[in-house]
Amino acid sequence: MVEPVSIEPLGEQRPPPVAPPAEVPVRPAATVMLVKDTPAGLEVFVLRRVVGMAFAGGMTAFPGGAVDGSDHETDHAAPLRWSGPDPQWWAGQLGVTPDTARALVVAAARELFEETGVLLASPTARTAVPDHRPENAVASVTDADRIAVLDRRVPFADVLTGADLELRADLLRPWANWVTPAGHTRRYDTFFFAAALPASQRARLLTSEADLGQWRAPQALLAEYDVGAVQLMPPTLAMLTDLAGAGSVAEVMAARRVVTPVRFGEPSGGGTVGTSVSVVQIAAAPDVTMRKGLS
Repeated sequence: MVEPVSIEPLGEQRPPPVAPPAEVPVRPAATVMLVKDTPAGLEVFVLRRVVGMAFAGGMTAFPGGAVDGSDHETDHAAPLRWSGPDPQWWAGQLGVTPDTARALVVAAARELFEETGVLLASPTARTAVPDHRPENAVASVTDADRIAVLDRRVPFADVLTGADLELRADLLRPWANWVTPAGHTRRYDTFFFAAALPASQRARLLTSEADLGQWRAPQALLAEYDVGAVQLMPPTLAMLTDLAGAGSVAEVMAARRVVTPVRFGEPSGGGTVGTSVSVVQIAAAPDVTMRKGLS
């Protein structure tokens, strides 16, 4: 007996199976909301990222970036002098391991230094004329040091150690944690920190990844966002909403935050204790990346 043969009509051949897309790794990152008091109220330093960048091109954002390998403590790296809460304390605040917490704090200070020149450090007690104020740290480093860190020729820890400076972890405050959802070509597990501009230091636009750096009132940026004048990603929108409710730097730095991951674009993404309900709505809104996403 001859078995029947199944013949598919012409033009309806089955396509070859498509392999599932590779999982995009989620990289840890740190972002700093640098704030200062002005006669008109609280302001925060923001950067407008260059259009055409692989991630968040054209967006207004805070200084920050991915954690680098040199941000971790290694046996061959110069010992980093540290002032303020230790990595174990930060681990409890951020919900990560002490090593990851240390790397996130170092990355926050490093990225802020690279992109704005602001240095969250101060002379150690070993200096000839010890002065623990952070405004005196910038006199010990040069722009060549900053560029060497930016180009990854010299670790940030080596620059601090060479200038007899210690990292001031006490000048940072934990604020929030947002995770880029699946489907993006780049994904980050970003931890947001708050920091006050040290006296006598000046924030400047020093990164080629942005074409504008400026101090702005959070309320003004939110108003411009509402009319489409600026582009904000959901985390930035949420952080500005938080800052708009603060009356001063002291209020921001005194805020007690409980940081939990927010996965924007996912309705069950959770939230951050101490943040308004609107931020949870921002996290759940699938199309809030560019301009007005909440009606």
